[in-house]
Amino acid sequence: MIREACAAIQRVEERERRIREIKYGRRNKMRYIDRLLDELELLNLADQSEVPEQLAIELDRLMAESRTVDLVRQPRPGTVMEAMDLLYEIQDSLMLNEERDA
Repeated sequence: MIREACAAIQRVEERERRIREIKYGRRNKMRYIDRLLDELELLNLADQSEVPEQLAIELDRLMAESRTVDLVRQPRPGTVMEAMDLLYEIQDSLMLNEERDA
């Protein structure tokens, strides 16, 4: 009986740990996207339209990790505004997944 209770407690603790990992992973990704959006906004304010290579690489990685199939098939954004739109779309998909997971 005690072993069964311990096993049940371990299952609950493991489930809670996984939920926390997912929640914090999503939050960290949202913060990362916010940072990228800040960088792109600065470029936009400086009237730069081209996405720097390093930012483009980070966008490619985010697109590949995205659960939204349409984003995975999308070409790399060519302009700062397209990159910002893409990041907002990824953020929206993260927020929708968060609501579904709740």
